[in-house]
Amino acid sequence: MSRLPLVDGVLTYIKEKNLSFCMPGHKGGLGFLKTTKGRQFYENCIKGDITEVDGLDNLHHAEGIIQESQKLLSEYYGSVKSYFLVNGSTSGNLTMIFSSFNEGDKIIVERNCHRSIFNAIIMRKLRPVYIKNKIHSKYDAPLPFDKEHFLTLLSQNKDAKGIVVTYPNYYGICFDLSYVIEVAKKYNIKVLVDAAHGAHFGANKLLPKNPLKMGANMVVMSAHKTLPSLTQTAFLHVGEDVDISKVDFYVSAFLSTSPSYMLLCSMDYARAYIEEYGEEDYGRLIEMCQISRDKINRLDKFYILGQGDLLNGFGNNNIISNNNYTIDLTRYILNVPKGYSGHKLLEYLRSKKIQAEMSDNRNVVLIFSTFNKSADFETLYIALKNCDMDTLKAPYVDLIDYDMPLTVMLPYEVMDRQKIIVDLKNSENKISAVSIVPYPPGIPIVMPGEIISKQTIDVIEYYLLCNVTVLGIDDGKVATVEK
Repeated sequence: MSRLPLVDGVLTYIKEKNLSFCMPGHKGGLGFLKTTKGRQFYENCIKGDITEVDGLDNLHHAEGIIQESQKLLSEYYGSVKSYFLVNGSTSGNLTMIFSSFNEGDKIIVERNCHRSIFNAIIMRKLRPVYIKNKIHSKYDAPLPFDKEHFLTLLSQNKDAKGIVVTYPNYYGICFDLSYVIEVAKKYNIKVLVDAAHGAHFGANKLLPKNPLKMGANMVVMSAHKTLPSLTQTAFLHVGEDVDISKVDFYVSAFLSTSPSYMLLCSMDYARAYIEEYGEEDYGRLIEMCQISRDKINRLDKFYILGQGDLLNGFGNNNIISNNNYTIDLTRYILNVPKGYSGHKLLEYLRSKKIQAEMSDNRNVVLIFSTFNKSADFETLYIALKNCDMDTLKAPYVDLIDYDMPLTVMLPYEVMDRQKIIVDLKNSENKISAVSIVPYPPGIPIVMPGEIISKQTIDVIEYYLLCNVTVLGIDDGKVATVEK
């Protein structure tokens, strides 16, 4: 047989038997093996790769078992209507944007939204006004926006048609969404929520709230991130004051016409699982997470952030408790002291057959599900206890707080302009043709259509000097457009 690099690569990874503290939520199939019905699906998964044959249904015109399953999904999450998405949360974000706004509409959007939101803004030819995100000054972890900034921005843009927010962010940190929705309704603007990491929210009282129950107009959730569902699966939920006919059209437009029944079945199972077992199992998981968190923190080598750490993070004189930030207790933000590397810690854990989700300069994010056992947490604890901190040493990179650049051209207008590649040092006062994003923290410094200022160049050059990956900068050069 011919070479199979993809198949061989995946099979090799499977043979390593790494402990999964990352997506997907079924944790290598364990989520399906919990129940008799799940085990039957697990054992027949490949056989279930069928098309719309007699006796089944059509995702684009659901009248039978898909319709019934989506109705159960809607009832559990409390939506007017819910949809299964086989093209991931990306298709849901595109659907939210296209069904809610018309070309030329102004919208308020978080600066650190997923790239699919920014792509939808370009495709729909919208006028974005960005909400600036913050960085925790002590732990260098990205935070949501604060209320004062949100209120100021909203009062300055009363003609906005909607607001697009991320709840929670990749680190599991949530802002006070109920307050944002309450204020937005006073201005008669829609609230669209990318809750890709929050499909489990509301299953237990110790978890953040379900955004549908707080009155969001539309919500997207990645089923596969935290629930027992296959990768590429997501839910789209529609709340009040939404044109369902538009949503129906755009859902169909952005989904494959050959949806996988394996994906659909896994979403049906994920909903049934969390509905029946969610409250009890998530209560047990949160208890295990808390016990392990306390043990690891007592090592005095690493620190896992908790709810109390969100009370003060913008600096000594700026208390943020009024923002009512909350944290998802089913994931860890594992922090290393200044002078040590989160990236190196991620590599160390991988060498111990522990697969974390992601890392930045000072943090490693681990995502747990109800299928992780107490023995898994003990394995993590032992690995951290035995870690030689000297192997994690690295120069400290100070994350800089900077002003958002001036917008002189809408993102979609940049697409059709001729691009001019210039040296970064010669780009002052030019219009960026690309997003310039340092990782970490993953928040754009410049977006397409914004002016590259002297401050912008200084910030970018600082990150490059510190060997931080900066997307949008290629060999010291940047793409620009003429005014």
